[in-house]
Formats: sequence, C-alpha cells, structure tokens
Amino acid sequence: MKLKKILSFGLAVTCAASLAACGSSSGAAAGGSGAGGNVIKIGVFEPTTGENGGGGYQEVLGIRYANETHKTVKIGDTEYTIELVEVDNKSDKTEAVNAANKLMGEKVSVVLGSYGSGVSIAAGQIFADAKVPAIGCSCTNPQVTQGNEYYFRVCFLDPFQGTVMANYAMQNGYKNAAILTQLGDDYSSGLGSYFKTAFEELGGTVVDEEQFQTNQTDFKAVLTNIKAKNPDVIFAPSSITTAPLIIKQARELGIESLLAAGDTWENSTIIDNAGSDAEGAVLSTFFDEAEPANAEAESFIKGFKEYLKKNDQSDIIPAVSALGYDAYLAAYNAIEKAQSADGEAIKEALKGVSYDGVTGAISFNEEGDANKDMAFIKTVKDGAFQFLTTTTISG
Repeated sequence: MKLKKILSFGLAVTCAASLAACGSSSGAAAGGSGAGGNVIKIGVFEPTTGENGGGGYQEVLGIRYANETHKTVKIGDTEYTIELVEVDNKSDKTEAVNAANKLMGEKVSVVLGSYGSGVSIAAGQIFADAKVPAIGCSCTNPQVTQGNEYYFRVCFLDPFQGTVMANYAMQNGYKNAAILTQLGDDYSSGLGSYFKTAFEELGGTVVDEEQFQTNQTDFKAVLTNIKAKNPDVIFAPSSITTAPLIIKQARELGIESLLAAGDTWENSTIIDNAGSDAEGAVLSTFFDEAEPANAEAESFIKGFKEYLKKNDQSDIIPAVSALGYDAYLAAYNAIEKAQSADGEAIKEALKGVSYDGVTGAISFNEEGDANKDMAFIKTVKDGAFQFLTTTTISG
C-alpha cells in the first residue's frame, strides 16, 4: 500500500475491551441432514489458548453472537440451520495446520478466523487446497490474502495501520522513534516494518530497532539499548501477554517515551497487568462503541452488551468481537447470495458481497481485502481506553 495522506477528526470517550468465555458446537455435514435437520457448518478457526488466547476468545464471542442473531439461511425453498464448529489453533503455526485440517475433515462450508496473522498464513494453503473460503476477522498482515484467492478479511491491513500510527506520532511532535518487535512473528515484525517506512517517509528518524524472542519475559536488555538512544516514541506491536511486561519494564527503567502499538494492545488485561504504567499508551484499533458507524452497529452494540451480561462478562465491547460479527455476516451474505453451501460457490459470491457491517461498510477488493480506509486511535487514561481521534485515507 502506498503512503497516503492521513486526516484526523473529533473527540469522544470509550473504555477497554474485556476477556470473554468460550464454548463450542458442531453439527451434521454441510448442507446435509443431521439429527437437527438441514445444517450448514461454519468453521471457527481461533486461538483460545496460548499467547493470543485472550484475543481469540473475544473474536469467538462476536462470532457466536452473530450466529444467535443470524441462525438460519434459506437456499431455495429450504431453510438451513447454521452451526459453528470451533477449533483451537493454540496461537501456534504447527497447531494451526492441525486445526485447519480438522475443520476440513468436518466438511465446513466456510471458515472464520484467525486472531493472529501467523496462524492464518500457516493455514491458508490448506483452505485453498480444499476449496473452502476463509474470512479473517483481525488478521492484518498482507500475506494472509496475497496469492490466496480463498482468503478474505474484514479488517484493515498493517500497511495502513502502520501509516496511521506514524502519522499520529509525527503530527504530535514525536520525531525520533525506536521500534521493538517479536522475532518470527508475522504481525509484530510486519507492522513494525510498515511503521518504520511510513515514519521515515514523513521525515521522522528511527534511532533504534530491537527484537525479542517468543515467550521472552525479560526485556530490560533491549529496553536499556533503546533508552540509550532517547527516542520520543517506542513503537512495540506485541501480544496481549507480552505488552504489559514491556510497558512495566520500560517505566521501571525510567523510560519516559510515548509507548505505542497496534490493535492487539486494545485489551483490558494489558491495563490490569501493567497498572498505572499503561497510562498514556497509544494504539490504533478497528471500532469504537461510542461512535457507531451505521444502524447495524447501533443494533449490535445494544444486543451484544445484553449478550455479554447474560454470559457474566463486562459489557465493554472489544473491537475484535465486532470484527468477528462482521466476518460472520460476510459468510452469511455470501451463502445467501450463492444460494449454496458449496465452498467454491461461496468464494465466488464473496467477491460481490457488499453490506453494512458493525465496523463500517464492507466489500472486498481483488486481493480479498476489505475496502476500508478508517481507523480509531485510543489512549489509556484513568485506567481505561479513551477515544482520541479517527483517521482515514484521502486519495
């Protein structure tokens, strides 16, 4: 994606995302007759354990709620019940392959997920070989859909997200940046690279680049290196598990730089674990419940809050839950448009799908990526996520 001009607007207030509980369901063969009658299976390919388990749970909740509100679909004169088949890819690329193969064995018609670009990329060829379309919710790395006509997604991409955060930094006087990313993680390394490109094109200087290993818990050595360079901002896209450790250890070392990241940092557990050290951190994300995009979003916000309460969860809506809902709507609309439970037919129908999602109007370009041009920027203030501004791309 080419660097675009970023426009900023408005102020409003919102709060943090909340960790959600999880269950599972399965059914008869796609489009077939089981004990419950005519059934179409939708696979849910998400991490519910491992490094990204928290975010995966949140996406699953949004998908489950969508299944409650859009439970049946008509093909011809026959009404089909849509059943979810959930698998845990365990936030691991090898396990992702196993989970994807399990879904193919269940004969699902379409797959939703995953939270985490690395596991999505790892499973992509399996879905393509089986001619079963997959719809990503929040997997933002461009490689998820590149060269794979069977993978779509409803979120914006990391080149845009990196540009958004670079623009925010420069527009607010942060001219020197350090970048801290996870070695071997497609999301972290990719987003860090896009931020660097955009930041330097805008006239900023990257004074240091550091990397850390998966499952690393002590970041003081790399943070000490960064501190010596005295950056205005540290851009550290990382997992929900890693983020609070980086935040706390940075502040313990006396680092006063702005701490910034992408969408994975919008999770209340980061604030819970980092405490007051998280104050002032800035991130980009996909959705804000205080700023509904359309009537579909207004309806979702009201209904999903009630759903969360019914399931003994906080009624604060995570952005990835909204994306999970939107991904399900994409599958639902494609099944309805295709008038078929066949994966190939659904894939072809997805190319022409256009609908109002919770996170805005959604249609897909030739790469299978959502035609999206808006992100929300939030900060941590008084122990909660507060909306700062929206940013959009202008031609």
